[in-house]
Amino acid sequence: MNSFKEKPKICGLIINPVAGMGGAVGLKGTDGEEILKKAISLGAVPRAEKRTIQALEMLKTVKDEFILLTGPGPMGQDAAVKSGFNCKVIGSINKGKTSSEDTVKIASAMKKEGADIILFAGGDGTARDIFKAVGRDQVCLGIPAGVKIHSAVYARNPVVAGELVSMFIQSKIMTCVEAEVLDINEEEYRKERLNTELFGYLKVPWEKSRLQRLKAGSLKSDRHAQEAIAHHIIEEIDNRFAYVIGAGSTLKPLMELLRLDFSLLGVDIVYKNNLVLKDGTEKDIINTIKDIPCKLIITPIGGQGYIFGRGNLQLSPKVIKIIGKENIIIAATNRKLQSLRGAPLLTDTGDTATDEYLEGIYRVITGYHQTTMYRVKK
Repeated sequence: MNSFKEKPKICGLIINPVAGMGGAVGLKGTDGEEILKKAISLGAVPRAEKRTIQALEMLKTVKDEFILLTGPGPMGQDAAVKSGFNCKVIGSINKGKTSSEDTVKIASAMKKEGADIILFAGGDGTARDIFKAVGRDQVCLGIPAGVKIHSAVYARNPVVAGELVSMFIQSKIMTCVEAEVLDINEEEYRKERLNTELFGYLKVPWEKSRLQRLKAGSLKSDRHAQEAIAHHIIEEIDNRFAYVIGAGSTLKPLMELLRLDFSLLGVDIVYKNNLVLKDGTEKDIINTIKDIPCKLIITPIGGQGYIFGRGNLQLSPKVIKIIGKENIIIAATNRKLQSLRGAPLLTDTGDTATDEYLEGIYRVITGYHQTTMYRVKK
């Protein structure tokens, strides 16, 4: 009897090595050379390679069942070698400098090499580059590593991304669907104007519980509920504490009722009814709260449910440790919770121990003297 061995699948791996670097230093992205330079000058450190290695860890049990193509050096090769994988390097880059054009060229070359799936690490800008290179008929999957991740082409977190690719390689996932690639203009974003644009669709392996949902924006009709939440929070304010106020339109009425300046898409700190920090970096936040008992008020991303790890990288594991799980206040309108369709609130801080620490049941303020209990998980 002749034995038949299935042809091994081909997996491409591309990393945007600067993805997410602007988050902890409050820059809301790293699109553009000048912003990257500013991020580095503020002490930003790379995070995409570490998150990619977390994904690759989930592929070690099937490493002999697929061929790995990677971008050169920091665009995939380095992470693969550190994870113990043999790989074929695709393309070339200028040493010490990468660009979105590199991502486009490498992804295009991987498609021509016959990649069954392209795994990429980055944010919405990276997803947009991948779509530009491969279009709608190439299977892809994103490892969330950027600051702004509105697109639905990403796995819930790096570990889940690795699990999904492993299942795809083993043909345990046979269905692929088209998912939205969204991006925003970072210059407008830094001016507190959030305009999301649909750029296209990428084909992704379908497994509902492991894919990130599309971000859902707030509606004008939410305003009354947001104001009710604000009144509830104000009644509970204790001037012995500083209050770290997270990003998001849900918390805008709170700052307006307090008659304080605020950053809609950044992190502010209020102490004894005074604004003591506006749009702080991770370092700023730590320096402000290290000697003051404090609480954190945060709202999940509509449709996705993330309370940490999406758009608020300033609220790092170090910051969370100082504040303490017991001092986290979650606020969300009923409509925002309903948009999750029963799914839990999520964390993706980049640190497994912190994500596990944050798991549990929390009180969520949904209106004036209205609360509900809701589960948070990694």
